[in-house]
Amino acid sequence: MNEQESFAFGAEAGVPTRKASRRSPKKKKTRKTAAKRGGGAGRAPRARQSASELASKQRDISVSEFFAKNRHLLGFDNPSKALLTTVKEGVDNSLDACEEAGILPEIRVEIAQVDETRFRIAIEDNGPGIVKAQVPKIFGRLLYGSKFHRLRQSRGQQGIGISAAGMYGLLTTGKPVVITTRTGAKQDAHHFELVIDTQKNEPRVKVDKTVSWPRDHGTRVEIELEGNYRGGQHSVDNYIRQISLANPHAEITYVPPKAEEHGAEHIFPRVSDELPPDTDEIKPHPYGVELGVLMQMFRDTRSRNVRGCLVSDFSRVSGRIADEICKRAKVSNSRRPKEVTREEAEALHKAIAATKIMAPPTDCIAPIGNDLIGKALRAEVEAEFYASATRKPAVYRGNPFLIEVGLAYGGGLSADDAITLYRYANRVPLQYQQGACAVFKAVTGTDWKKYQMQQPRGALPVGPMLLMVHIASVWVPFTSESKEAIAQYPEIIKEIRLGLQECGRQVATHIRKKRRVADEAKKRAYIEKYIPQVAVGLQQILGFPDRERDKVVGNLTDVLERSRKM
Repeated sequence: MNEQESFAFGAEAGVPTRKASRRSPKKKKTRKTAAKRGGGAGRAPRARQSASELASKQRDISVSEFFAKNRHLLGFDNPSKALLTTVKEGVDNSLDACEEAGILPEIRVEIAQVDETRFRIAIEDNGPGIVKAQVPKIFGRLLYGSKFHRLRQSRGQQGIGISAAGMYGLLTTGKPVVITTRTGAKQDAHHFELVIDTQKNEPRVKVDKTVSWPRDHGTRVEIELEGNYRGGQHSVDNYIRQISLANPHAEITYVPPKAEEHGAEHIFPRVSDELPPDTDEIKPHPYGVELGVLMQMFRDTRSRNVRGCLVSDFSRVSGRIADEICKRAKVSNSRRPKEVTREEAEALHKAIAATKIMAPPTDCIAPIGNDLIGKALRAEVEAEFYASATRKPAVYRGNPFLIEVGLAYGGGLSADDAITLYRYANRVPLQYQQGACAVFKAVTGTDWKKYQMQQPRGALPVGPMLLMVHIASVWVPFTSESKEAIAQYPEIIKEIRLGLQECGRQVATHIRKKRRVADEAKKRAYIEKYIPQVAVGLQQILGFPDRERDKVVGNLTDVLERSRKM
C-alpha cells in the first residue's frame, strides 16, 4: 500500500496519518476564519426533525392575516395609493347600495388631514342603510358579501374592499373603523366602532350605541389611516371627476384636505334623474363552465337527472339542447347527477363545447348608454366635438359583457401630449397598471393615423383628445385582487377595438371637415385680398370711372359669397 493509498484509508477510518496531521492546522485556521466571517463552518449541524414535529407546526392561515401581510395585493402598497383605494372602495359600496335600493345616489366624500402623514376619510351616502346585525360582518370580516355568487353586474364582487381599507387603517394608525347607519326615519341610528381580529378574520366591536343623526336613511364610514394626498393622474381629485363621468345619475360632493385653503367643497351634479336599468341575476352559461366546476354542480344539484340539471342549473339550455348534449356524450339523460363518473362528466363537458347553444341573456348588465355618455362628457370636458359608441353584448368564457366608448376632441384639451385615457369596469375608474390592461392594448393596437391622429409606434396617439372605455360584465376578469387592470382576453380586446374604430371614424370626419373649412377660409382670404387689385387692373385697361370699378368689386365679392354657400 503506497503513501497516497495509506492516507486515504487512514482518513476514511478516522485514524490520523502523517500526511493528514501535517494539513490539520491549516484546516483549523480556515474554520476559525470562516466563523469570523459569518460562514457556516462554525455552526452546529442541523438537527433532524420527525414528520410529527413538522406537522405540529402547521396551522390555518386566516384570510385577514394573509392580506395584512400582503396588502399590496389589494392596492395598499404605498401611502398615496392607499388613500385613493380607500376612497374608491367606500364610494363603490355607496353607489351599489343606492342603486340596489332604487335611490338616486347623493354621496359626500370628505378627506381631513390630521397631521403630516395621517388622514381621516369619511364617505357618507343616502342609501338604504345597513341592518344592525350585519354591520360588524360587512366592515370587520374579509370575503363576506352578497355579490360573489351572483352573476349580475355590480361594482364589488369579493367582499374585500371596504373591510381591507379598515384593516389598513387599523394597522397604520391603530384607530378603529367608525360606522353610523340608519335604515329609516322611524328607526334608530346606530354608531359602531370596530376593529378586525386578523388571526380569526372576525370583527371586534369596541362601541355600539344609538345616536342622533339628521339623515332619514344612509350610512357614513370613517377611516383614519397613514396616507399621502397629492395631485396628478392618480389623485383622489381625478378619481372623483372620472367616477362622475361614468355615473351621471349620481350627485357627488367632494371636500378635499384643507378645503378652506384650496377652495370650498366641489359638487359634481347629476346630469340624469334616471337610475341605471335594473339587472337580473343569470345562471352560469355552459360554455363558461370548466370540468371540475361541472362535476361539483352535478354533486350539488337538486335535480333528479342529468337532463333536469342541465336545464335548471344553466342558462340557455332547453330540454332539446340537454337531450342533444347527453346523446352526443353517450350518457343517459335520466342518469342521477350524483352518480355521474369523472369520465362521463368529461364526455358531457366535451359535448357541451360541440353543441350550438344560444349566447347568455344580457339583461344582467346595465350599460351607461350613448346619450348619457355624451351628456356626461359635455358637462365635464370642454371640447369641440363629442362621440360615443355602445357595442352589442358579446361573450367571453360564457360571461356576457358589453363595451362602450366615449370621445371628446379639441377645445381646451392639450394638443401636444398623448391623449387622456380613462378606463372603467362596471362604472368604476381603473387608476393603475394601465400598460397591463386590455383597454391600453386595444387603444395602442388601433391605427389612429387612419383617423387623422398622430401616433408613435406602440404608444397612445398624440392630440387634443379624451377617450373613455367602459366594460360592463357580470364578472370582469381583473388581473389581480386590487382590480386595477382588465385581463387581455382576445374577445374583449376585439370588442374594444371595434368600439374605438366606430368613434375614430366619427372624429376623422370632424377633423377632415374642420381642415376643409380652414383651407376654404384661407383661399377665400386670398381672393378677397386681390379682388380690389383685379378691379383696379380692369379700370386701367378699360378706362372706366371709379364708380364702375367699385361695381366690379361688389360683383366679384357676390360671386365669391355665392360660391361659398354652394
